[in-house]
Amino acid sequence: MGIPLLLLAMALVILLWQDATDKAMRALRERLGQPHDPRGQRIAQAGTWTVIGLILFFLLAPASWYTPAPPPPAPLPQVATWTEDSLWTGADTARLTFLDDADSSLIRYGRELIVNTAAFLGTQGSVAALTNGMNCQNCHLDAGTKPWGNNYGAVWSTYPKFRARSGGLESLEKRVNDCMERSLNGTALDSSSREMRAIVAYMQWLGTGIRKEQKPKGSGIVELAYMDRAADPAKGAEVFTTKCASCHGNDGQGILKADGITYQYPPLWGPHSYNQGAGLFRLSRFAGYVKANMPQGASWERPQLTDEEAWDVAAYVNAQPRPTKDLSTDWPDIAKKPVDHPFGPYKDPYSEQQHKFGPFGPIAAFYRLSETKSRSAGKP
Repeated sequence: MGIPLLLLAMALVILLWQDATDKAMRALRERLGQPHDPRGQRIAQAGTWTVIGLILFFLLAPASWYTPAPPPPAPLPQVATWTEDSLWTGADTARLTFLDDADSSLIRYGRELIVNTAAFLGTQGSVAALTNGMNCQNCHLDAGTKPWGNNYGAVWSTYPKFRARSGGLESLEKRVNDCMERSLNGTALDSSSREMRAIVAYMQWLGTGIRKEQKPKGSGIVELAYMDRAADPAKGAEVFTTKCASCHGNDGQGILKADGITYQYPPLWGPHSYNQGAGLFRLSRFAGYVKANMPQGASWERPQLTDEEAWDVAAYVNAQPRPTKDLSTDWPDIAKKPVDHPFGPYKDPYSEQQHKFGPFGPIAAFYRLSETKSRSAGKP
């Protein structure tokens, strides 16, 4: 408003100057005996009053009367940027801050719950104390959007679905609570709570544009080829010391943030880590996860571990003590157990030790042969 006020003051000065000039010219013409013509002065004063009126308009009228409307914001990318041949990468979640409607508010809250789970639901959570203090993002990197970072690329497109682990059809809410009870070693969320609705809304938003049952390349965790030998915890200890301890600590207990509530780097074992029912307690899941993402800065395109290092460090981490969980109702059809599920009974002759550390090739071959025989015999 400073410039219009300055212009108004200048216009008033000009008006006063014009009036003084007109009086001086009139006196001069009277002394010279010449007639006075006020038309020029009136025209000049009219122009000055017009300028003053415009300045007053800009000062007093609402800005919306004369300010052009701002251009509309760029459209929010609702679909992840990927093609059939590229790795899935989630939509730019930072742009959710530009949305105002109620749905987007719920989506933003869901993303915040994934990133800062402990602040809301941890041991000192502002909403409830339900989990062990880890964040969903500790396992689902970049708020669940990083390629091969245990992301949510195929979540909305594949749920609800039948899962052999439970032996039944599972909703997405059930799957979220599996993580709450296993990976976060906590208790389940109320499925009708705002927190659950927000998490599901966020996963749905990430899945926009992905066809039902479609699993984009780069979603979830990469599958590594089995080694010909068992994974070796002793070799894995060396990998951990050189590649992992600087972030997760020599004792594997992670590093807390300055608030003392949430983890900057999560614990990999011990009372505050995932329990034995979590997906990452299976060696193939942990090995594929670290191969594409660890140490910090690694990616599928630029890994920092060999396949053998990934398998061995997975064996070392999962050989350490951690919370237990009653898994007696898991895998009601024991023939459906993954080859690296470390708890019997099994429908094969191999030991729990081999199911935990490998080699997994012979176990997989056993089930392939069994499946072939069943098909040949006409069994479903």
